Amino acid sequence: MRRALDLARSVWGTTHPNPMVGALIVEDGVVVAEGATAPDGGPHAERLALLARGKVPRPGATCYVTLEPCSTPGRTGACTDAIIAAGIKHVVVGATDPNPAHAGRGFEVLRAAGVEVITGVLERECTDLNLIFNHWITRGGPLIAAKVASTLDGKIACRTGESRWITNEAARADVHRWRRLFPGIGVGALTVLKDNPRLTSRCAGEAEWSPWRFVFDGLLRTVVDKNLPAIFTDEFRERTIVVTTPHGGLGYVRKLREIGIKVWIFESATQRVPFVDFRKKCAEERVAGVFVEGGAQLISELIRARQLDYLFAYHAPVLLADDKAKSILNGLRPERLEHAVRLSDVRHELFDGDVLMRGTVRYPEKLLIDESAFGAR
Repeated sequence: MRRALDLARSVWGTTHPNPMVGALIVEDGVVVAEGATAPDGGPHAERLALLARGKVPRPGATCYVTLEPCSTPGRTGACTDAIIAAGIKHVVVGATDPNPAHAGRGFEVLRAAGVEVITGVLERECTDLNLIFNHWITRGGPLIAAKVASTLDGKIACRTGESRWITNEAARADVHRWRRLFPGIGVGALTVLKDNPRLTSRCAGEAEWSPWRFVFDGLLRTVVDKNLPAIFTDEFRERTIVVTTPHGGLGYVRKLREIGIKVWIFESATQRVPFVDFRKKCAEERVAGVFVEGGAQLISELIRARQLDYLFAYHAPVLLADDKAKSILNGLRPERLEHAVRLSDVRHELFDGDVLMRGTVRYPEKLLIDESAFGAR
């Protein structure tokens, strides 16, 4: 199953909105064929493994697969049908299909055909592999995640504004790995104006790749200057989408569209983009996940609106101990611990001393807001 997980990771970020799945066929204790999910519309991992075998598997062969085989025809045919037709009598599965309409049905179909099915092998790892797909298929919309990098005392910059670099090179490389997984990256206008980020995935040994690059800019402040940010002019500019409101001005909207930048305009009583509407638009456009990287105000607003689903928090073994240094998040005023936002299903990873804590965001029943903390984005 660990080898099947490696196969699934080999197609990291290329299968949206479908899950990443790895499958292999074992005969007499030897792996004889392997497969991993093709891009959307292509064959599933089990079918590719059977195709790679090139002939009918030997009697007693076992199929290992990270996710419950699909039992509905879809565009490529049910994988349960392919397994049964190949004569495989043993199937070992990691995670159950998260779709409530299909969960467990693949197991039932296989067992009804006389196939021995073992489930739950490395289930936690196999489930975690597809956190974007799991959210998409159960919620019908994108996973909105955020990344923050801070000191141990929750600061993201010195009082002077210096912030490069709080986390080390290994942790920053991991961020690029997650960028490659998510089909979209989001930042606020202030981050664009201050840092002029490229917002691409640059992983060692791989070609630079650009997701959809969302700029949340309710007033179109990023378009005011003659010298436009790099993400409006570089070779990936057709992958940039400015998310704004009517308060930004139609002239700036035309300017962006004339240079090939997409613009999503959402009605809003203020200059702030309504995240609920943004989420709906992403669902319509089949953008299964967005990785928000800043700034602190944008992420804080997502939390205040209860629209942040998942958090990646990188912590460096650094202390600033300065109450005037910039804090990681703001905008809430919990009066009791029960009012705190928490993470569940938490995972930890270590990067040369830096620590990543990530998990699903869980909101309290009563979320107390500090309205004075939010100005224009």
